Amino acid sequence: MDFSKQTNKTYTVDQAKRALENYCVYQDRCHKEVEEKLYKMDMIPQACEVIILHLMEHNFLNEERFAKSFARGKFRIKKYGKVRITQELKFRNISAYNIKTALKEIEDGAYLETLNYLISQKWNNTKESNFYKKKKKVADFLLRKGYESNLVYENLHQFNS
Repeated sequence: MDFSKQTNKTYTVDQAKRALENYCVYQDRCHKEVEEKLYKMDMIPQACEVIILHLMEHNFLNEERFAKSFARGKFRIKKYGKVRITQELKFRNISAYNIKTALKEIEDGAYLETLNYLISQKWNNTKESNFYKKKKKVADFLLRKGYESNLVYENLHQFNS
């Protein structure tokens, strides 16, 4: 007999509901993450619908709340810009309305303050003697972080002129 294949644990609908309630309580989740988890649990499509509906009715699954906490967290902890946050939320199939609502969680003052902080940090840590190459490296870093190009170049220009 071949025992190398692992047999997946099977779940009843109630067991899956409890497992996913715990999954959603631990951290805000989006629909896509819950669907992937259900897929890994080998649940049939009808059961998935019942479970997702249950999670939404009991407020375990809320896309707006997920989008808001995602935007706040990625900005505060990873210092992502609005472009990067928008891309990440679109990847998770979040609606345009919820993305717009989530981006309102980021205050403009704090956003510019963070951008200027990142500019000065990167500028001081970039070891490049050529002024233009250094400026490009700092700008590229900020664009990868997801900051808008007009803000990057405006603030970078003010920083070193």
